[in-house]
Amino acid sequence: MTLELKELYKERVKDELAKELEIQNPMLIPALEKIVVSVGAGEASRDSKLMQSIQDTISLITGQHAVVTKARKSEAGFKIREGMPVGVKVTLRGDRMWNFLQKLIYIALPRVKDFRGLPRNGFDGRGNYNFGLDEQLMFPEVDYDNIIKTHGMNITIVTTTDSDKEAFALLEKLGFPFAKGGK
Repeated sequence: MTLELKELYKERVKDELAKELEIQNPMLIPALEKIVVSVGAGEASRDSKLMQSIQDTISLITGQHAVVTKARKSEAGFKIREGMPVGVKVTLRGDRMWNFLQKLIYIALPRVKDFRGLPRNGFDGRGNYNFGLDEQLMFPEVDYDNIIKTHGMNITIVTTTDSDKEAFALLEKLGFPFAKGGK
């Protein structure tokens, strides 16, 4: 698969960002560092078959083996013991990151029912953007018949800048479908 989004960034977006943000040093131009896709298991932590299904689904969607995260300490209120599986995550970098981002923007998000854009308030104050998806069925690799239970996922996009304004400009130029208006 060609990396059109990566080429777009190198050829056009970097120059536009440098002019728009008035950045002289090319090393300070905002760039994508990594993308983390994570799923909190919830009640699936007690069901190993469901946990394996979540891990397989996330691996299929991202193209990289997903890691099961385990609880660091016991939490009686949530009936969690130290070492129990509590979720699944994948950290994408390099070409896999660009492939996933391209698939997310151009294929998966347009398939979301009643999609009105990603929220603009998902920035954390340090140039990273977080948003959640309600289910995994929007990705074309996921076969509906093989799904035991639908689950959502959290996607974190980490940039090299510390400014939310610069990170927003970067993601907007890459074609992120942000919601119109304030929210």
